This record gives sequence, structure tokens and C-alpha cells, in this order.
Amino acid sequence: MALKGNLRDFNVTQLFNLINLARKTGALTVEGKGSRAEICFKEGKLVHASMDGQGAGLVGMLQKSGKISEEQARVIRSRSKTNADKELGLLLINAGYVTQDDIVQSVRSHTLDVVYRMFNLTDGSFVFEPNRLPAEGTITVPTKLENIIMEGSRRVQESEMLQNELPDLDMALKFTERPSAKLHDINLSVEEWRVISFINPRNAIKQISQANSMSDFQIRKIVYGLLSAGLVELVMPEGPERVPAGSRAVSAPPPVKRSLILRLIDRVRRM
Repeated sequence: MALKGNLRDFNVTQLFNLINLARKTGALTVEGKGSRAEICFKEGKLVHASMDGQGAGLVGMLQKSGKISEEQARVIRSRSKTNADKELGLLLINAGYVTQDDIVQSVRSHTLDVVYRMFNLTDGSFVFEPNRLPAEGTITVPTKLENIIMEGSRRVQESEMLQNELPDLDMALKFTERPSAKLHDINLSVEEWRVISFINPRNAIKQISQANSMSDFQIRKIVYGLLSAGLVELVMPEGPERVPAGSRAVSAPPPVKRSLILRLIDRVRRM
């Protein structure tokens, strides 16, 4: 028998605690704010998660984490007779594109990304269906819930702080004329490089996050870091060609005087 309820009465943290303590197996569907996530558990451990009724697929996960290129993704898809992740994983490993560890890391990263997004939901509904597991052929990575619950709760607090610092994602960014940080000492992640490549006064922060499939929490965290390092500053979006923040369309950086930061952007594009 399915367990149904409202997030205002029983939040995600409480649901995860219940599943963990009872060592439950099944699928939890959470809906709220226009999003729908399905999270699967086996004997109290997280094993799989998908957003809006569909997973990113193994190839998409590996591309997002920078493990394979667009061309490698195209080749593997053309060779596969099905979309089953386990078959695609074997093809990718046999082709020498990735290792088993690359696959595990990418699947776990995608799963956690979906799960952590759910912690911020305070209004919506949930359904837990006992003993329902992911479809056959899905790659699952068992993960203990204790650390997820702790990290999810920490992110909720951090998200509230970031939202206070950056309440308006319709603002745009531009590089500072004289960055206060020594750029050669800064170690940026793949996600941070992707955001930097889209920085342009014509691009709202919300558009940049959508172009990179990032949550509001992720984009706020990256932008806050860039602001704190003195690399960028907030500006009003400019130009008649500006599109609404709900659109995924973004403008390329305009031709301007070359500087240290622009040389860094060129480096990113060649990666």
C-alpha cells in the first residue's frame, strides 16, 4: 500500500529519516514547484534518482561531468541497439572512453544532484510505493542515507544564505576591470569554467543556469564565489536583444579588449 502525503506536514528530511530507519525498499515520488522527482531506495539505501519523469541517461551524465565529449557520445549512441545504461556502459568501457570508476562517479553525482534539489521543497506532495525499483538495465549506485540527510540539511541552510545574498537571478554579470585575485592561483571546477564561458552583460544569471542545467542553488553558489573572489560584478542586463530569463538562449561574449580573464575564457573553449 502506497504512503501519500503533503510536504507541509512531512518534509523530505523526515521522509528520508523514516526510509533510513525502517530500511525500506521502494520508490519515492516528490512533486512541487513544477518539478517531479522519482527517488528509489533498496534496504534503506539510495540507489537511483531521476527528475521530471526521466533520467539524464548514462551518456548525458558522463557528458555533464566532462568524462566524454559530444563526439564520443554520438559514436556510442550510434553503436548501441538499446538505450539501456548497462549496455551503454559496457560499450563506453570497451571503447576506452571511460573507466568503471568514471561511470560510478557520474551516476552518483547525478543521483545526488536530483536528491539535494528536493530538500528545498516545502510545498508539494509525495508518494512512496514499497518494493518498486528502477527499470531493468538501469545502473544503480547504493549510497547511505545518513550523510545525505546531513548534507541536505546543511545545503538548505546554505541555500537560504545564498538566496539572501543573491535574491535576483535576473541580474547579469560582467568581468571586473582589475580582478582583485591572482587568477593563476585559482583552481576552478568544470562547472565554474562553464559558467565563466557564458558571462556577458546580455546573459541573465538565470539563463546561464538553464544553459548549463544547473539548479538555483548551484548557480548561486558559483556566482557568489566569483563575486567574493573579485572576478565579476553584478549588472543590469543590457541590450535590445536580451531574451526573457525563462529562455535557455544566451549570448556569446561580445568582442572586447583582450585581458587576462578573456585569455582564460579562450583557454576554456579550447579544453
